[in-house]
Amino acid sequence: MTNKPLLQIKNLHAKIGDKEIIKGLNLTVNPGEVHAIMGPNGTGKSTLANVITGKDGYEVTEGEIIYKGKNLLDLDPEERALEGIFLGFQYPVEIPGVSMTNFMKAAIDAQRKYKGQDPIKPGEFLKMYREKQQMVNMPDKMKNRSVNEGFSGGEKKKNEIFQMAMLQPDLSILDETDSGLDIDALKAVADGVNKLRNKDNAFLVITHYQRLLDHIVPDIVHVMYDGKIVKTGDKNLAKELEEKGYAWIENEYQKSIQNA
Repeated sequence: MTNKPLLQIKNLHAKIGDKEIIKGLNLTVNPGEVHAIMGPNGTGKSTLANVITGKDGYEVTEGEIIYKGKNLLDLDPEERALEGIFLGFQYPVEIPGVSMTNFMKAAIDAQRKYKGQDPIKPGEFLKMYREKQQMVNMPDKMKNRSVNEGFSGGEKKKNEIFQMAMLQPDLSILDETDSGLDIDALKAVADGVNKLRNKDNAFLVITHYQRLLDHIVPDIVHVMYDGKIVKTGDKNLAKELEEKGYAWIENEYQKSIQNA
C-alpha cells in the first residue's frame, strides 16, 4: 500500500437548503482499506456519500475533499465517476429499454475516452463481461434484460456489484447496500465485494447493522453522530455497537461536549 491517501476529507461542512447536516467531518482513506461508516438515521451517512459523488441539492460550505491529489469539489459528478468513484445505491434505479450489455459497453467506452483510449473492441468486451459475470455469479439471463427492470432487490444489488467489477473503480461507496436483503443475497453481495478488494482500491461501506460486516470485514469502523465522526475503531467497534446500541454513542458524545 502507498502512504499517499486515496481520499482525504478535512473539516467538511455541508447542508441541504438551510439545514446543516455534515458538521466538521474528517476522514482519511488509504488504498487497500475498507472503512465502515455506521450510525443512527439522520446523522449524515448518506449525505456524506452524496457529497463525495456530487449529487445535486447539497452545498458544501466549508472544508475540502481531496481525491487522488485532486480537489473533488472542482469536478462535476460525471468527472468524479470517470476518475474512479463508484456509488452503490440503497435503491438502484431501473433504466427501461437499455440492456445490461449496451449499458456496460457505453460506460466502459466513456471511461476509456476520458483516459484518451480507443473504445473497447467487441471481442475484448465480451470476454471481460463473461469473466466478471462468473466472478460475481451473475446469471447469464440478466445480460439482455433492461438495467434493473423487473429485478428483485437481491438481483439489483448483485447487478451493482457486477457493474463495479466491470468498471474497476478506485473508490467504491456502498450506501446501505444491505437494505432489504435476505441473508443469501447479502452473502452474494459481500462475496462479490471481497473478490474485488485489492491493495490499490478502497471501499466505504455505509450501514446501520453489524450483519453486513460479518461478511465484509472492515479494517476501520467509524461512527457518525450529529454530522461528524465521533468514534473510530477496528471491527470490534461494530460488535460493541450491536451490543450497546446507538444510545451509548449519543451519551458519550453529549458527555464529550459537556467536558469540552
